[in-house]
Amino acid sequence: MGDVQKRQPAQGLTAEDIWAMFRETDRRMKETDRRMKETDQQMKETDRKIKETERLIERLTKKTDKQLGELGNRFGELAEHLVTPNITEKFRALNYTFTKAGPYVKFTDVRGKTLAEVDVWLENGEFALAVEVKSYLRIQDVKDHIKRMEVLRRYMEERQDRRKLLGSVAGAIVRASVRSYALEKGFYVIEQSGDTVKIEVPEGFSPRIW
Repeated sequence: MGDVQKRQPAQGLTAEDIWAMFRETDRRMKETDRRMKETDQQMKETDRKIKETERLIERLTKKTDKQLGELGNRFGELAEHLVTPNITEKFRALNYTFTKAGPYVKFTDVRGKTLAEVDVWLENGEFALAVEVKSYLRIQDVKDHIKRMEVLRRYMEERQDRRKLLGSVAGAIVRASVRSYALEKGFYVIEQSGDTVKIEVPEGFSPRIW
């Protein structure tokens, strides 16, 4: 029994002090746990609000995209109606006499598969000209029309159509950089001008023949 010693309280602390320290530590731990739960709840609420905001933005974006698409379609239709009636006389001033002109021409293969769609198509015995019409013309639209022209050239070759194929892009709004790019690629550029359209041909311009 002589080897067994009773553990004495820390110097200067009574058993009551130690129990008070335990109670205070427990209280602080509970307070910390409560605050952590509150923080977790706040984070969950914040996350819920963020997700709700994201859903709202998504709905508004889809609605806006749809409205812009419908508006773009109306502008596109307006541009085609604006371009088609005046286009033959505008090209006549450039020494092209097109005897046939019409909006929206679809080119299909023997199985009925659509190969290309042209907004405005002009032709005579020597030339054919395909016009791509946009409300707001972009460089990508010009690039897409280049691919379309290549398809049309193959289509004509397969049918022994040796006429010279020309291209043009038209827009209600055409930025200077887009105009320059289209001219560089050999396209005539048709732009809205008041109630009609204009085709400005800069000095030295040579249209590409596909």
